Amino acid sequence: MHEHVPSSTDHDHDHTSFGRRDLLRGAVVLGIGAAGATIAAASPAAAAPGEPPSLAPDPDAPADAPPGALAGVEIAAPTIASCATWGAAAARGTIDTVSTNPNKILIHHTASANVTDYSRAAGYQIARDIQQWHFANGWVDTGQHLTVSRGGYVMEGRHGSLSRLQNGSGTVVGAHAPGQNSQAIGIENQGTYTSATPPAQLWSRLVELCAYICDQYGIAPTQIYGHRDYTATACPGDVLYAMLPQLRSEVAAALAGTSWSVVVDNTSAGFSAGSSWLTSSFSGERYGADYRYATPAEVSDLATYSATIPSSGSYRVEAWFPGIAGYNTSTPFIVHTGTGSSTVRVDQSTGGGTWLSLGTYAMTAGTRTVVAVSRWTQGTAYVVADAIRITRL
Repeated sequence: MHEHVPSSTDHDHDHTSFGRRDLLRGAVVLGIGAAGATIAAASPAAAAPGEPPSLAPDPDAPADAPPGALAGVEIAAPTIASCATWGAAAARGTIDTVSTNPNKILIHHTASANVTDYSRAAGYQIARDIQQWHFANGWVDTGQHLTVSRGGYVMEGRHGSLSRLQNGSGTVVGAHAPGQNSQAIGIENQGTYTSATPPAQLWSRLVELCAYICDQYGIAPTQIYGHRDYTATACPGDVLYAMLPQLRSEVAAALAGTSWSVVVDNTSAGFSAGSSWLTSSFSGERYGADYRYATPAEVSDLATYSATIPSSGSYRVEAWFPGIAGYNTSTPFIVHTGTGSSTVRVDQSTGGGTWLSLGTYAMTAGTRTVVAVSRWTQGTAYVVADAIRITRL
């Protein structure tokens, strides 16, 4: 099910030396993954027909540290499940390491089914499945360094990758792209993205993960490429490949400390709802493992989303919900700005499975309920509370 082309051996040693960039450490940036980042990033330079992409640093890349280092910004480490945590089998041979740091990130897709089970257990299962597929290739272990599930869970791939990343020093030699296995961190993204778009939770974690890798290793965000840039393959799929400029931009914004975005899901600490709000995982268009639903009633019974707005300014507020015929066509979303509130009515019978803008608002700083979903509407069709996203503009 993988599109990875193995080299003649499991490891493709390539010991080009790249010096460690000194990183300045400062304030932690949280809630990475904001849409609409405005920092431009260059695509890989075009190669002549039949020629591989240039391995030289991108001419638009910073000469030394990435923007986050220059700004004194530290990227918060994402939660990454180790091989032991997700239940990896022991490696079937020696895993080589190099002391030099990787100089790029390569994005892959697993070319497996676009499953709708977004649970942690499903994420751990795909990690185990990949390892077995790669054993079947004759490889000593999982080929890539890291894996992101469709539910947004991040897992270590090849044994030893996580400790090297956390230390920001050296890497294990992978088996994900011949000629690049000792130079590039390989990230598998669960699913097939030839014509489908990655789920929002996968995308958010991918941005967060890439920003952390760039920060740890001193890699410029312009050095994020697709598998097909170095190997004759369709990987990571036409849709995901076309999203790489956006990925570079969002990672650059995170490193520069200019992006702030937070997602509050119905399973997040910032979510609250009474017993009338039931839980369902019926629709594959849900954000995360499940969502909440309730019957309309003329009562004050809200599902609320709280967040800490970091500074006064302009913020875009978006909602995610499964759009199903039979869900309410006029669900009230109440947006609280700190100085007032606005109600936006949303047709939840269609247009789900993506972020829907509820508008842009001038908000004051502070921790409070930012969005509430009300049951006070017409009809008997369910109102749904799934996830909201708040992005500073």
